[in-house]
Amino acid sequence: MYGLCVSVSPWLIPSVSSRALSVLLILLLPSLAGAQGRISNAKTETRSAAQGLDREVRAAAARGGVLWIGYRTPMVAGPRQMCCFDTIPDAGTCCGMCRLESGGGVSMSTGDSRDFRGSRITLEPPTELLVLARVENNAIVRLRTFTPDCDIDATGMPLVWLNDVKPDDSLAWLASLVSSSPDGGEGRERVSKTAIAAIALHNVPAADRTLESFVAPTRPEWLRSDTAFWLGSARGEAGARLLTRMIAQDPSDKVREKTTFGLSVSKAPAALTTLIATARDDRSARVRSQALFWLAQKAGKEALSTIAGAIENDPDTEVKKKAVFALSQLPKDEGVPKLMDIARNNRNPEVRKQAMFWLGQSHDPRAVKFFEEILLKK
Repeated sequence: MYGLCVSVSPWLIPSVSSRALSVLLILLLPSLAGAQGRISNAKTETRSAAQGLDREVRAAAARGGVLWIGYRTPMVAGPRQMCCFDTIPDAGTCCGMCRLESGGGVSMSTGDSRDFRGSRITLEPPTELLVLARVENNAIVRLRTFTPDCDIDATGMPLVWLNDVKPDDSLAWLASLVSSSPDGGEGRERVSKTAIAAIALHNVPAADRTLESFVAPTRPEWLRSDTAFWLGSARGEAGARLLTRMIAQDPSDKVREKTTFGLSVSKAPAALTTLIATARDDRSARVRSQALFWLAQKAGKEALSTIAGAIENDPDTEVKKKAVFALSQLPKDEGVPKLMDIARNNRNPEVRKQAMFWLGQSHDPRAVKFFEEILLKK
């Protein structure tokens, strides 16, 4: 069953039993969760892509003019909704409408599905992903991704909707969009980066192999860096393994810095282990500093121990200072006492100065008392 959101008037709920409401929602399912999701105001033509996605995309694009091509594919598990940054308030719906043509981007929400989209009732998280590509002058000029519960206004545009799309075909076609990206500019931002995200969200093992090809040392730095985030965000243990390899082997410290972010957003236990090891032992001071920063966002005893160890033992003063900043990002009950101890006792004057600065920024009553004692001390 696809994730379903419907608008329910508040006056209706008290007068309808839970069982009756469930039956009502199920009866509405066929009309609200069609193959194209919740796309309205489109001149839709439906075709089959059973003979190959790339073939059908090329055939549609060859017609000339401007049109959209769309399909749906299985998505990785987890509560997730993708809609627009600029959803339009509309009195006719509970939660607004996303403009397909002029919308500014995609907003991804993760967490409890009850928090999504305000007054809608969500029966279950979406399990599929919509991919829509804008074709102009026989070329893909924009790629957009949504979950099927997002209301989309196509503003009268032609839409070629493709059924029977195989996930492996989808991955191959999206990978071709990434590989054909120019060195910079609009094409990368509007097509290639969205294609990377869409690949990472595919619920098939082949997505891991595709992403692995993007982080080969011969690939551009921007591609390796962007892929690192999605490996952590969407690919679980397989993503964590690739990130661990990137931290150890990627030739660019700039890419390895971005990889620490990917490790920090991963929920795989191995990712936290790698992040801690990177903060302690990485050969680059910049990478150690970045790992400490992201480690602080995760908090916990492991983070506090590693950050304190960097302050005491790291050979680079700049890394020590970044570690002090990382302490300031921890919950106050963990960070403030440690900052006061460092401000009093650390041997390095630059580190003491940094600790006092971040204590001043904390606005914690204990910090105020600490400064009072220091200033009044004779």
